[in-house]
Amino acid sequence: MTATIPLIFHPVYSQLSLPARHRFPIDKYQGIYDALRLRGVSQQAFITPEPVTPDILNDHFCNEYVSALIHGQLDAKAMRRIGFPWSQQLIRRTLRAVGGTCETARQALQHGVALNLTGGYHHAFFDAGSGFCLFNDLYVAARQMQQNPQVDNVLIIDCDVHQGDGTAALAAHNPSIFTLSLHGEKNFPYRKQISDLDIGLPKHCKDDEYLTTLEEALQVAFRCFNPDAVIYDAGVDVHINDDLGLLDISTEGVLARDSFVFELCREKGLPVAAVIGGGYQRDIAALVDVHLQLYKAAGVINQPSAYRNIS
Repeated sequence: MTATIPLIFHPVYSQLSLPARHRFPIDKYQGIYDALRLRGVSQQAFITPEPVTPDILNDHFCNEYVSALIHGQLDAKAMRRIGFPWSQQLIRRTLRAVGGTCETARQALQHGVALNLTGGYHHAFFDAGSGFCLFNDLYVAARQMQQNPQVDNVLIIDCDVHQGDGTAALAAHNPSIFTLSLHGEKNFPYRKQISDLDIGLPKHCKDDEYLTTLEEALQVAFRCFNPDAVIYDAGVDVHINDDLGLLDISTEGVLARDSFVFELCREKGLPVAAVIGGGYQRDIAALVDVHLQLYKAAGVINQPSAYRNIS
């Protein structure tokens, strides 16, 4: 067990009242925290993030959008696109979650690896939110990393089953941020953006094809780009039991994926800030178990000694 890996968490991640049967599994964040503590992770491993400030958001997003969303003045159609009813608590939660990914990025630069217990809000654009994403934490965190004099180039590895369309659009004209999206081709968003490298997977893709494709995609990314740091979106909606994923990746496949990313970055001496991304099983305990593969792969909690090595 590696207690030196910073884990970023605030209870507000799961503190949001949603309508009955709402699709978003808000309880999973607290569930991950509880599961890690039950598995012996010390309270001292957890860092409480500060909320991101409106000034930082205004540096990267449309100021009118930032103001309208924070103050509850966004129109009903725009809120429907986001998928949440507006509330002050939604804004409090969102600012803390984005702040959490920024803190994860800072900690990764200091410690080599850091993990947020939320994050991956990759469908948020410059002037609009979408798909449960209000502000794009991945892009903000990448730009925050670049304030460090040791970091010029940031690679965003997005393995959520849904294409990171907002991230792709935000970074489209920024050659210092390379966006890689490995996603289900026949899934949301139906209108894809253009990442630096997009790999669309067929429905019911299984472990071997998925892991081989990931390895090849990362080889291409590293041939095309020389990153100083990595942000990793470890979405588990690729899992075979996910309600929205349409892929057939096993729990062992998720662990192998996450382990490969960490090992590759470790070999290259690259700091990694990881977020948990999507995952939509209604069975929260089962969903938490799949998300825990990220923490096993990072060495936060013990993992089985054998998993598929694709290096």
